[in-house]
Amino acid sequence: MTAFNSIDAVQQGLAAQGYVCGRALATLVFLSLRLGRPLFLEGEAGTGKTEIAKTLAQALGRPLIRLQCYEGLDAASAVYEWNFAEQMIAIRTAEATGTAERGALKTELFSQDYLIERPLLQAMRPHPQGAPVLLIDEIDRTDEPFEAFLLEALSDFQVTIPELGTIRAPEPPIVILTSNRTREVHDALKRRCLYHWVDYPSFDREIEILQARAPEAAETLSREVVAFVQKLRTEDLFKKPGVAETIDWAKCLLALDVISLSPAVIADTLGAVLKYQDDIARLQGSEAKRLLDEARAGLPA
Repeated sequence: MTAFNSIDAVQQGLAAQGYVCGRALATLVFLSLRLGRPLFLEGEAGTGKTEIAKTLAQALGRPLIRLQCYEGLDAASAVYEWNFAEQMIAIRTAEATGTAERGALKTELFSQDYLIERPLLQAMRPHPQGAPVLLIDEIDRTDEPFEAFLLEALSDFQVTIPELGTIRAPEPPIVILTSNRTREVHDALKRRCLYHWVDYPSFDREIEILQARAPEAAETLSREVVAFVQKLRTEDLFKKPGVAETIDWAKCLLALDVISLSPAVIADTLGAVLKYQDDIARLQGSEAKRLLDEARAGLPA
């Protein structure tokens, strides 16, 4: 069951948490909840893919469980581990007290008391608030064997621990996968999911987002910030700034009591927008002024 009974309700519910959601994305979120299908979000870094999982969990009042993917991530690290240090202490204690009966000790050591639950196993457990939101973040950083394992886990919503047996989710979690497309994710995994490409927003939508996340920013400053960032995205940069950088930059400017952009202000605060020295070096001197003039000239009336 879902707390949202329509696409409009999804947009309104997310907006109440400060997330401005387009109609197409809201439709897929609604369908994902209604059909119990994982949602696969792909796009450039900083476009709000991770944020929607956080916001959805808040809007639904569900716990958020996050599996941050990285190169070399394996099933054991994603599902469970045994608390080796505690097991060794238990073994030494049993030996010291003379109670080390082999069969009983083995059963005790591989019980729930010594189990460290990782995100996938946590998501399979029952939760008082209802099924959690499981965020599998940056799946493109993992390798194909982990994808294959994940495909099986998301198909049956169950995991097997040899010492304890199979643990099945009483209610499937709400699954959101994200990818920055550093590599192509296998089609078999994508076919299990509803898919949406999260692009950079239009000028008007980015203004809406900024007003939701930094409402104290004056309209004039917000328009200049968004216009300048959108102009930056047309440049040949190593890493184009995302919406997250737009919000960060606006908050930095507010902290400095800036009311309007200038080349000097831009030069002083570029580290909030660009994260690579080569990109920052491109905007030194007259380049920042040129982009600012072009951004202002292109501002919608």
